Formats: sequence, structure tokens, C-alpha cells
Amino acid sequence: MGPNKRESEKTDGMEKRMIYPLAYLKALGYKLLVSSALLCALGPLPLAAHEVLPAIMDVRQVEDRLDFVVSLNLEAILVGIDLSSLTDTNLSPKAQDYDLLRSKDPQALALDLADYWPSMVKNIQVFAQDRSLDVQFDQIEVPPIGALAQVRSSVLSFHVELPRGTQQVAMGWSADYGALVLRQMGVENPYTGYLEGGEISDAIVLQGGGQMGPVKAFWAYVPVGFDHILPKGLDHILFVLGLFFLSPAWRPLILQISTFTLAHTLTLGLAALGYVRLPSELVEPMIAASIVFVAVENTFAKGLSRSRPFVVFGFGLLHGLGFASVLVEFGLPQHAFIPALIGFNVGVELGQLTIVAFGFGLLSYWFGKKPWYRLHIALPASGAIALVGAWWVVERTLL
Repeated sequence: MGPNKRESEKTDGMEKRMIYPLAYLKALGYKLLVSSALLCALGPLPLAAHEVLPAIMDVRQVEDRLDFVVSLNLEAILVGIDLSSLTDTNLSPKAQDYDLLRSKDPQALALDLADYWPSMVKNIQVFAQDRSLDVQFDQIEVPPIGALAQVRSSVLSFHVELPRGTQQVAMGWSADYGALVLRQMGVENPYTGYLEGGEISDAIVLQGGGQMGPVKAFWAYVPVGFDHILPKGLDHILFVLGLFFLSPAWRPLILQISTFTLAHTLTLGLAALGYVRLPSELVEPMIAASIVFVAVENTFAKGLSRSRPFVVFGFGLLHGLGFASVLVEFGLPQHAFIPALIGFNVGVELGQLTIVAFGFGLLSYWFGKKPWYRLHIALPASGAIALVGAWWVVERTLL
């Protein structure tokens, strides 16, 4: 071998050794760039657990008056956050004012409501015999300051005097106050309704008998379940996306989603029936940790491992408890418990399938077979999801 050839090979070797690190750094830089872009895209998503939940209102007739007791997010109402258009209070431009009230002493917050009540009462409507009734304040109970990452539910009580001979009433409140679960108490076959903000209820028969039938209960709770995923279930959305980004192939995705569905359906049913119950202070951080786990595993596994379905099943049990905590808070009509539970679960599944369909239509269909899909899309997306999940773990555990 001549000296010119040896020099040429030496030069080629040096070039290759230089190219490989440069290619690696280029790919790493690209992934960091895409991850940063995805984090910016996720920026509007709230990183704190201030999820907007519906208020729960119980109504009971006591002689010739009607008593209302409602569990609600008092701080959001006091600062004027429009709860009908948000999935999380952190998305509001008034989020800082809201957080200040979250850390306010209960007695001071109760005094704030007393000052605000003349304005609030104008946004609560109770109708009987084709006329609006005067709503009168009774009391407000504000819980002690708890974890600032969790919504503090205050209990507001008010009443109306019923005109003589009143057989039925209807009620509603301002759209700004968000969705409302309305439950009639103390009668047989009671009325139960889920009202979007601004809606007026159907007629509530004071003697009872206004309950939903099984079919109506099923259809009434389908949108409740869907709404808990899209747009309000941000942690569940990220978990499903974590499953989605493991592989662009259908088989791994279908197996994971089916396993996840089976698991959360099991615990959702058991928890809704009262057989299983874990405190949200434990469940919520673990749900966040499940997001981190599947996203991080995506960066190491190039396909569906044997253990992945079992891991997904375990995490599905946790997510089912998360779904159930919301459903139990809503309350299910006892006469149509099973249809309502099934309707809620169907809504949850439709929400999950919508996420998967969106991801497939936007990414996998067009780019899933590209050799750079995993490197330039799946890995950066999984990294961004893991970072958001990790922050939620810290926040839900320590804040």
C-alpha cells in the first residue's frame, strides 16, 4: 500500500470520526429544538391542578320554602373568572388574583362573599308559576386553607319562599359560574340534572317523580364523561398521547388502549359503587407519575415490550380511580345508576378515541413510516410529556 493511499484512508477515517459526532450533535440539537417547541405548545396547558369542575347543588323543600345548598369554587366567582369557557383557572388572565384568594383565611373570604352577594344574587334564577322568586342568602362555609394546587370547595346556602300552591320550579345561574349538577333531595324519584352554565333546568316537580329514565340517564352522562377527557382531562390526554407515541403501528396502540380501557373501567365501576376508595392526595400524584413513566419508557423501548401492557393495566386502575373521584362528586341517579355509569364511561372512551384519531390523522398517517419519525417526532414529544408530568408530580406532592 502506497503512502498516498494510506494518507487518503487516514483522512477518510478522520472525516468519518468527525461526521458521526457532528451528526449526533445535530440530531440532539434538533430533538431539543422540537422538545422546546412542544413545551411552548404545551405552555397554554395549565401546569397546576386548578381544574374547573361543575358546582354541585342540592335542593330540598322545607314546608313553604325551598332550600339550596351548593358546593362551588367561590374564589373563581369572586374574581370574575368565566368558568364556562375554561378547563383550568390557570388559563384565566385573573389567575394571580384567584391564587391570592386561594390562600386567604376562610373568615376573610366569607366576608368577601357578603360584600359580593348583591351582585351574585342577580345571576341566580329560580322560577315558579311563571315568575322569578327572590333569592335570600343563608350562610357560607369556607374550608380551611389546604393544598394550593387543589380546588377549595366552599358551601353556599340560600333559599326562596314558595308562593302558595307551587307544584314545580325551575332554576339556573349565570354562564360565568360554569356547569351545575342539580339534585333534588328528600322525595321519591327525585330530579337530577346536569346543566351547562347559563342553562335553565327542566321543571322540578316538588313532590318528586321527575327522575330521568335509564335511556335519558345514559345519554345525559355521555357528554359528562367526554367533557372530563376533552377538554378538561389534561393529565389523561397526556397519558393517552404517551401510549400513542410508543409506536406508529396500530397493533401496539390498540393493545395498550384496550388494556387501559379494561383497567379504568374496572376501578371506575368499583369506586362508583363504593367498593374502592383512595384519597385524591394519593391518586393524583400517582396519575402524574404514570405519565412520566410511559413517556420516559418511550425513549428506551423501540416497540411494545412484554411488560408494557401489564404496566398500562396498572396505571389504568389508577386513572379509573381518578375518573371515579369526579363521578362520585357529581353523584349518579340511584334509580338509573348503571345506565348513567355506562354513559359516563362511554363518554370517556369517546374522548380517548378522539385523541388517538387526532394523533393518527395529524402524525402517524402522514409520517409514521418515515425513518425519522421516532427520532424527530416521537422522542421529542415523549420528552415534553415527561417534563410536564414530572412537574405535576412535584406540584401534587409538595404544593
